[in-house]
Amino acid sequence: MPAKDSPPRNEVTRRQFLKTTAIASASTFAAPAFLRGQNLNDKLDIAVIGVGGRGGSNLQNVSSENIVALCDVNAQNLGRAAEKHSQAKKFVDFRQLYDKISNYDAVVVSTSEHTHAFATLPALQDGKHVYCEKPLTHSISEARIIREAAMQAGTATQMGTQIHAGDNYRRVVELIQSGAIGNVTEAHVWVSRAWGRHESREDFEAAKDIVFAQDRPAEADPIPEQLDWDLWLGPAPARPYNNVYFPGPKWYRWWDFGNGTMSDLGSHWIDLPFWALKLKAPLAIEAQGPVPHAEIAPASMQVTYEYGAREEMPPVKLTWYQGKNKPAIWTENGIPQWGSGVLFVGDKGMLLADYGKYALLPEEQFVDFKAPEPFIPNSIGHHAEWIDACKTGAPTTCNFEYAGWLTEANHLGNVAYRTGSRLEWDAEKMKVTNTDKANQFIKRDYRSGWTLS
Repeated sequence: MPAKDSPPRNEVTRRQFLKTTAIASASTFAAPAFLRGQNLNDKLDIAVIGVGGRGGSNLQNVSSENIVALCDVNAQNLGRAAEKHSQAKKFVDFRQLYDKISNYDAVVVSTSEHTHAFATLPALQDGKHVYCEKPLTHSISEARIIREAAMQAGTATQMGTQIHAGDNYRRVVELIQSGAIGNVTEAHVWVSRAWGRHESREDFEAAKDIVFAQDRPAEADPIPEQLDWDLWLGPAPARPYNNVYFPGPKWYRWWDFGNGTMSDLGSHWIDLPFWALKLKAPLAIEAQGPVPHAEIAPASMQVTYEYGAREEMPPVKLTWYQGKNKPAIWTENGIPQWGSGVLFVGDKGMLLADYGKYALLPEEQFVDFKAPEPFIPNSIGHHAEWIDACKTGAPTTCNFEYAGWLTEANHLGNVAYRTGSRLEWDAEKMKVTNTDKANQFIKRDYRSGWTLS
């Protein structure tokens, strides 16, 4: 352990952090010419696609700006949003929004996961700023398309991993990157949520899941009057409406619409080690869990990623656990049994963290430990950071360059699970090199009338 009055080994200063951030952001974000020198009191003209649930929250968080367009396939959501933003034009199909609206500066996308890329790409191609909910896309190939389009656009982008703006995450990143627990060679991330396909009715009830789905239902339920079901399906294969998909987050269990807990909560929880350990593309991925189902993501499973050395950091293994799966050190009571958490294992100790707190372990070893002076500035707020970036060209911390790699990695966990094989990954070629079984999960086919180009 570092001496009490000495800075921890590899400590990064605030000045170094700001310099690094400036260099990184310069390569991924350049403010459009029309915004340079703009009066910061000017309001952005924002179109919001998806205005119910999380979309309603995102709309509220950008309502300090001019809301010029609202879009939702659910007329009920659209009507409620229009009551507060009566001046905004209303749309059910976001393709029509892009056809008919040109005087906008930015877009907020909060649709279901399987349409994220389709709602995001036209705005980037038009040189607009974009805030998109997590996960960034439904597939690895879509994440690559969106990340590269964002780089080409040079506009302000942000993925909706709101916890990334929290002070606790920043302090944890500082501790790991300044060497508080030495060289980190293992990281473990677990969440207790067990939503998906359950092995028994008892497991479903114990998980407090909200829908018991074991197979695709053959029967159709009446389509809710307020819902345009065909537009909700979008690029996904056609199927009759059933209430196991809608309303609420029921859809995320189904491979055609989402990627289960792995891409949902993984976007938030894997974000912390991804940031702290400077991760990008894994070299290999291997998963464990129940026999994969063709239609539905699992309630419980785990994935291990192998990463090579990065800058001054050694190779590291990162393991994700969801539902009933937990790290061995957790089940053996070797650490506090937090319901969800991130454990970093270094050669000089361990760091356990969740959204709001962290602990250096073993505690007696760190009694006299002095944390480094904060060198990552506290956030002005996840949405506020994006709005400021739109107006000034300042960097965002969850821009699509960072979020694109995080999304690819999370999706690779599901690919390994669904393939049932250890995967060796060539990120440059976006290809699994040791088995052809994975190719079908890298890129998906789209329903007639939907293209991503």
